Amino acid sequence: MELTLFNTRTRGKEIFRPIDPANVRVYLCGPTVYDRAHIGNARNVVMFDILVRLLRKLYPRVTYVRNITDIDDKINARAKERGVSIEEVTEGPIRYYHEDMGALYALPPDIEPRATDHLKEIIDIIQRLLANGNAYVAEGHVMFAVASDADYGKFSGRSLEDLIAGARVEVAPYKRDPGDFVLWKPSSDDLPGWDSPWGRGRPGWHIECSAMSWKHLGENFDIHGGGDDLIFPHHENEIAQSCCAFPGSTFANVWVHNRMLLVNGEKMSKSLGNFLFLHDVLKLAPGEAVRFLLMRSHYRSTLDFSEAGLLEARKELDRFYRAIGKNPGVVAAATVPESVLAPLCDDLNTPGAFAALHALADAAMAEDKQAAAGLLAAGQVLGLFNVAPEAWFGAGIDQSAIDALVAQRVAARKNKDFAESDRLRAEIAKHGVIIEDGPDGTYTLRKA
Repeated sequence: MELTLFNTRTRGKEIFRPIDPANVRVYLCGPTVYDRAHIGNARNVVMFDILVRLLRKLYPRVTYVRNITDIDDKINARAKERGVSIEEVTEGPIRYYHEDMGALYALPPDIEPRATDHLKEIIDIIQRLLANGNAYVAEGHVMFAVASDADYGKFSGRSLEDLIAGARVEVAPYKRDPGDFVLWKPSSDDLPGWDSPWGRGRPGWHIECSAMSWKHLGENFDIHGGGDDLIFPHHENEIAQSCCAFPGSTFANVWVHNRMLLVNGEKMSKSLGNFLFLHDVLKLAPGEAVRFLLMRSHYRSTLDFSEAGLLEARKELDRFYRAIGKNPGVVAAATVPESVLAPLCDDLNTPGAFAALHALADAAMAEDKQAAAGLLAAGQVLGLFNVAPEAWFGAGIDQSAIDALVAQRVAARKNKDFAESDRLRAEIAKHGVIIEDGPDGTYTLRKA
């Protein structure tokens, strides 16, 4: 079955043709780690998680890279405010990010690079841009010269006038053009900095992703994902600097962008009082219900998040779990039913896939074991039905097994083995229990 995806670069749906069918390479813009993830961050990760799961059904190998941005002026400001290092600021948010996304049953990436580990690659790309005439040094800054790239602006579809208007807030005397953007900037003594050919400083935001994707996926790779708020300037600038540093490259062939979400019909904003951290949302319902709600709308349409919608999502999952429970002992089928796979292969049409799930559930409620097996197989590609029906409805909790898993997790966290900690957290969730971490190694347990 062929996969079609809407490609932001071409502004249309097209059949996905991997560069190397033996190894599909994908990159998702990850978190800037100065605070906990919000519910909007979660939609991005969940939708890309479905794409990765689907690709793994279609191809023998998928290399999934999701970066961590741990060099950023917001991180610097938080560190200065607290009087601590940037590592102390980022350590907690990174750990919480893993836990929160794990609670949504999002698969961990194969590679999770951090900007702080890629200064060599960042400097290398900047040097290439300088040598190719696409960048210049001015007052300790290294700037990308947008006028040097004839294709700049084509990705986002913005005119030169729009680009200049959007850059007015960043006008500086050392810029040749208002639209030029920072590749490297100097650091004062009270700010984090790294040695470079242009003096002690730190990279601009956009160059970090270009360096990390290049290091782990190469000059050209298959799919780049992110929220549609990143199309300009972040992804426009990534394309410009990567393609100019490596002439002849296309950087990412396919660009998949999800729409942002609303909260109770309004744009999420701290000033409106509707800003929702994912950690707080997970206190309202099991992670699987949150995940289900985030998938109910097509990824390219706006999703309105509300507590009423979350309750509705949980009730819908209740029905699926009842259908599975009508067929005790059933295991997932070897293949995903075509009725589910076909809409997913049509640009990740999750509403279409859910309609097929309900048809399977109807049959499973009548104790059709084949339909129940298909339902479980579909759950594997959607990241659903991760616990037994008894656990979902709160019965049959094996406390001794949970205690043993919790003890193992405490030991893993003490050894800073966070990958094992995340795995054990998922295992605990399979018993219908959510573990929530507190300060200084403390934790609480609650039913899912």
